[in-house]
Amino acid sequence: MDSSESPADSLPVESLESVFYLRETRSEGDRVFFYGESLVPERALMEQVWPAFDDAGYELQFAATSGYEDVLVAEPNDQRIDGVPWTNVALFAATIVSTLFVGALTWYYIPLSEITSNPLVVLRAWPFSAAILGVLLTHELGHYVMGRYHGVDVSLPYLIPFVFPFGTMGAIIRMRGQMPDRKALFDIGVAGPLAGLAATVVVTVIGLSLPPMSVPAWVQSASGDVIVFHNPPLLNFIADVLNRPTDYAAQGKTVSPVVIGGWVGMFFTVLNLLPVGQLDGGHMLRAMVGKRQETVAALVPLTLFGLAGYLHYVRDLGVSDSVGLWAIWGLFATFIAYNGPANPIDETPLGWKRFAIGVLTFALGALCFLVVPIELLGG
Repeated sequence: MDSSESPADSLPVESLESVFYLRETRSEGDRVFFYGESLVPERALMEQVWPAFDDAGYELQFAATSGYEDVLVAEPNDQRIDGVPWTNVALFAATIVSTLFVGALTWYYIPLSEITSNPLVVLRAWPFSAAILGVLLTHELGHYVMGRYHGVDVSLPYLIPFVFPFGTMGAIIRMRGQMPDRKALFDIGVAGPLAGLAATVVVTVIGLSLPPMSVPAWVQSASGDVIVFHNPPLLNFIADVLNRPTDYAAQGKTVSPVVIGGWVGMFFTVLNLLPVGQLDGGHMLRAMVGKRQETVAALVPLTLFGLAGYLHYVRDLGVSDSVGLWAIWGLFATFIAYNGPANPIDETPLGWKRFAIGVLTFALGALCFLVVPIELLGG
């Protein structure tokens, strides 16, 4: 671009003529601000002009109303990763450390005193850490790759380090800018669960194929409550196909901690497929049924609160026996339902093939669901 040329000179300003009364144009670096008055509702304006700006390599946003003027902002839709994404790298490194530490202490039964005297002993938990990170990263990279394929500005995955019981709270990616159409919204939403489930099955098969691990005598003789992670139907199905047991308690052993990576993959799949807001299930259902998704989303928090109430008042379970889990997710679902789903520019309905894939994905997610995924049993 010539130094005397404004970024606005390369933009399809003529596409605004019938829908936006343009009073002034300003440039700040690569960003271009259009001040004026929208002649049609915001959604109709975006449907009219967004494709032309997208073809020109610009992302267009209906930013705000400034005084008596409407403001449109156009900026280059540059998806290149400039430099090292240090935040992603730092979180990845922190999550490796947290999963190794939690894995060593919780799932490999390495005493804390041994870890503090020789921190490198946590490396024994690398299979657990690799299983957890492999499942989570595969899920998020499914979103990332499909987002790039559709030209949507998506970030690299952000892993979230945590403490007990898994050393992480999962991973997220950020989607910026407009969603072009329902196909892109569906493909990006469904890619994560399908990729994550594929990794989950692989991790579970590997874990069940590994020899069981002996439980130290000091753990077996310890008194107190024990947290039990119940098997989802999919895990039991894989174990039956492989003809491998999942319970070695009578032998004083337990399955390989790698299996826990599979359990985590299944549990996170259930949570991500909740058909609400910005969760994967919310994106998928929004693409599949349009704005009717909002009706379903409104029922999700009520269902989760109802499930917590059923476990507490009918089955007499405590807060630690999944009651608190579903209640917390009821609150979370309320919040993300309030913020709403992503709204695509083009509302052309999906074809039957994508719709069938969506139904199949929700069905696979149902195989990962348990009414009581965790339970606290007295020692």
